[in-house]
Amino acid sequence: MTGTNEHQSGGTEAPDLPTITINGEWVTLLQGQETHTLARYFPAYLQGRRWFGGKARTINAVHIAGTLPLAFMDEQAYLSWLEVDYTDGDTEIYVLPLAFATGERARRLVAEQYRTILARVKMSGNGIEGILYDALVEPAFCSALLTTIGDGQLLQSAEGQLLPSTTGAFKQLLGSSSPVLDPRIVNAEQSNTSVIYGDRFIMKLFRRLESGINPDLEIGRFLTEHTAFAHVPPVAGALEYRPQDGVPMTLAILQGFVPNQGDAWSYTLEELEAYFKHTATEQAAPQAAALSTGQLLALAAQPLSPEAQASLGRYAESARLLGQRTGELHVALASNSTETSFAPELFTEEFQRAFHASSTAAARRAFSTLRNALAHLPQATQPSAQALLDREEAILDRFEPLLAHPLTALRIRCHGDYHLGQVLFTGQDFFIIDFEGEPARPLNERQRKSSALQDVAGMLRSLHYAPYAALRSRSSGPFGHPAEAVPQDGWARAWHRWASTAFLNGYLAATRQATFLPQTRAELQRLLDIYLLDKAIYEMVYELNNRPDWITIPLEGILQLLETAA
Repeated sequence: MTGTNEHQSGGTEAPDLPTITINGEWVTLLQGQETHTLARYFPAYLQGRRWFGGKARTINAVHIAGTLPLAFMDEQAYLSWLEVDYTDGDTEIYVLPLAFATGERARRLVAEQYRTILARVKMSGNGIEGILYDALVEPAFCSALLTTIGDGQLLQSAEGQLLPSTTGAFKQLLGSSSPVLDPRIVNAEQSNTSVIYGDRFIMKLFRRLESGINPDLEIGRFLTEHTAFAHVPPVAGALEYRPQDGVPMTLAILQGFVPNQGDAWSYTLEELEAYFKHTATEQAAPQAAALSTGQLLALAAQPLSPEAQASLGRYAESARLLGQRTGELHVALASNSTETSFAPELFTEEFQRAFHASSTAAARRAFSTLRNALAHLPQATQPSAQALLDREEAILDRFEPLLAHPLTALRIRCHGDYHLGQVLFTGQDFFIIDFEGEPARPLNERQRKSSALQDVAGMLRSLHYAPYAALRSRSSGPFGHPAEAVPQDGWARAWHRWASTAFLNGYLAATRQATFLPQTRAELQRLLDIYLLDKAIYEMVYELNNRPDWITIPLEGILQLLETAA
């Protein structure tokens, strides 16, 4: 047995693919004495996968914690649980379905799906050569996953069980007409892998697994089975993996497919392109001074102004409708007072203190990161960054109401990572998706109840990002050509104000009778300000680490919150 990295060509060979030579069958790489041979190739392979979340960490070792066979065509794939051990921090579990191909099928996969191949394998005993690859690229394997969910038959291995389940929505979505359910992979995924089956289902396979139920399944199933809220994809089924003597992990969720024109972020940018094209011909931008949260809430209690209606066009109704759907979602999530996981809870003094401590600690870390990065920021951005650093204590003071005032708001299950990219636009309406929360956070944090205003703040911040992202795409400079930057910035502020007002108008109307929101306008304003600030600080750190030339957007958002404090 040998392991090499030799460059090959022809047949099933391809440049840069490692070659593993073994004496037995290929499956011994997964279940037998050769597993340590295969394990050495996992770190490099994982680092090249879009769905792998540990790219910023140093991998110490990867080993196969268990496998479970699943038949497709005349082949056998193995769902493989990879335990990734890092030099620091907690171990993570990833799932990788592995299969073996030879001959023409191997050549096709090398030509068309090269990046999904883990290694070439030579079996010296029988002379067979082939490739070991991610089975999710095979339509037949994807169909086998759907069949497993529909059949509901438990699958067993030495290390654990695969537990398929369906809801009442499965048969409703399947219908009685024997629909064509040809699978196709969705290429836009990052942390997960999704497969669409015809026009009926979409399955999301979670690559990183955690002990416990994924909020995407938990919340989706609750909304499907216990509420009448129809603007989420209905949950049709799931696959869970239960290790021997362990807690089940959510492997996949099956939902109804929602025909759509893309996400609300893309739709919003299209509308903004038309908006800026029109405003470029205007003589002067409107007076668009930043408004306080209190002023926005006051405007949201009234019909949108004729100027805003005319300028936003159809997006005025879109933003209002998005607010309405968001409010209806929160009403649905707060509708069950008997099921512990979803029953609304009080903001206790203990929770408020913990929220204050975590928010201020995150803010201090963010300021330290900003201070260290200041000299490396774009020169035009440095004055705003320095202005923010000079007001660090004033920003930290904005969290003090969490200690000074008992809150009348209730905590409910929320989306947890809510922005325009988490909403599908059908052309007429919106469907809210992806309830797993921020994937980088631990599962217990993503299951934690919070104020519905956390989601509201997330969407308001997304509406702040959108006009500046649109301006970036229209020009070669960061925020427009110098000649148009100032007037277009004024129009961007105006759009943000109008769209936010329309969104809040729809949200507040939909939650007028809700008891989970603060009972006074003053508390509503204070708590929304806190969540807006918390989100903008999070964004600032993200941009510093990933897109420093975007840092202006969250910086301005934080400064506006300070300038408009009421």
